[in-house]
Amino acid sequence: MSDLLRGFRAEDGAAVAAADIPKAVTAGRLVYADGATQVFATDGRTTYSERGSDSVGEWYIDDSGRFCSFWPPSYRACYALRWMVEDERIVGLRFTGVRDGVTFDGRYE
Repeated sequence: MSDLLRGFRAEDGAAVAAADIPKAVTAGRLVYADGATQVFATDGRTTYSERGSDSVGEWYIDDSGRFCSFWPPSYRACYALRWMVEDERIVGLRFTGVRDGVTFDGRYE
């Protein structure tokens, strides 16, 4: 767990509050089940790395308090964010697409 989340309390599956999204996504590199990684910077940039190739995009919180990302030139998506907690320790984030309902888990490295 990142030092940014030390002392932070969350329950497994609980929604990440809009005010906590910046801290949650920037707390550390996320690793996905397929081995891809993603880093979210505090300035709103994000880098997704998969098999030696990087994609750079942007992340933001929309007017409804949802986490969203933009990948040039035109892909935009918003997600419901939920905490992943094991043994009372925050271990990652679960992203669920608002439009398609597809879920993927990112574990803090």
